[in-house]
Amino acid sequence: KLGITLVLASIPAIAAGGLLHGFVESALRDTLVIATTTILFGFLLWWADARFSRSKVLGEMNLKSGLLIGLAQMLALIPGTSRSGITITMGRMLGFNADSAARFSFLLSIPIISAAGAYGVLRMIMNDSPIDWFQFGLAILFSALAGWLCIAAFLALLKRVGLVPFVIYRLALGVALVWIAF
Repeated sequence: KLGITLVLASIPAIAAGGLLHGFVESALRDTLVIATTTILFGFLLWWADARFSRSKVLGEMNLKSGLLIGLAQMLALIPGTSRSGITITMGRMLGFNADSAARFSFLLSIPIISAAGAYGVLRMIMNDSPIDWFQFGLAILFSALAGWLCIAAFLALLKRVGLVPFVIYRLALGVALVWIAF
């Protein structure tokens, strides 16, 4: 059930990424866009964490909740919108506890990162670029290992300190980006 939910929840962002990739790269890569979304979604994470019930666990994830989180994931195409941040925010808005929202968010990253990686490989192959497949494989292996360690550390930290430090980080980063832009 969870696997089917993850696959279906991934479809909106994969489709939107395929359709809007060029537009996002050309029109939205601006420091003020990044600063604005960093701040805006930092406040939204704080509001969702403070405002909504925290009782649902990952086992209660249904198709409707998964699809709503998947639709929220589409917003991560906008630079400055954290993919994990926006999906955790939606999970919190749907009443999931922070750990469950974060776990679903990280599981949801697997299909989206795989699709983006496959697209990147396809672009490399189509450009007739020489590819050292051994180094490429090592890079994937080490990236996966580093990602797994970071996720484990994030989940452990989340249990101890909650989401507020991440809200503060996003707000501070957004303000720094505004300062840099001006």
